[in-house]
Amino acid sequence: MTSPSADKPKTLEAMKHFAEQYAKRTNTYFCSDLSVTAVVIEGLARHKEDLGSPLCPCRHYEDKEAEVKNTFWNCPCVPMRERKECHCMLFLTPDNDFAGAEQSISMELLEEVKASLSA
Repeated sequence: MTSPSADKPKTLEAMKHFAEQYAKRTNTYFCSDLSVTAVVIEGLARHKEDLGSPLCPCRHYEDKEAEVKNTFWNCPCVPMRERKECHCMLFLTPDNDFAGAEQSISMELLEEVKASLSA
């Protein structure tokens, strides 16, 4: 049996893979500042670990567990699926001023951002 801490890198890697695949599938791009992308992916991974679902990390919730059950803000959230509107700036349409050219991000950058958030 693996410990929860051993699963954390796997969760971060899974969220990285999800974000890259979803960006490619929806013709969206990560923010031109990839540190924004890294913070959002790290937040999704943390919510996946803590709540069992990748709840949008960029919103405030009175009751996160209730929001997970509601599913509206689970990534990809309803506004993203319906209108390609990502509050977190994780998935940006090519015409967005903040959209970069990337649909991938390195694990090194994700780990670096995660470490700086933990410090």
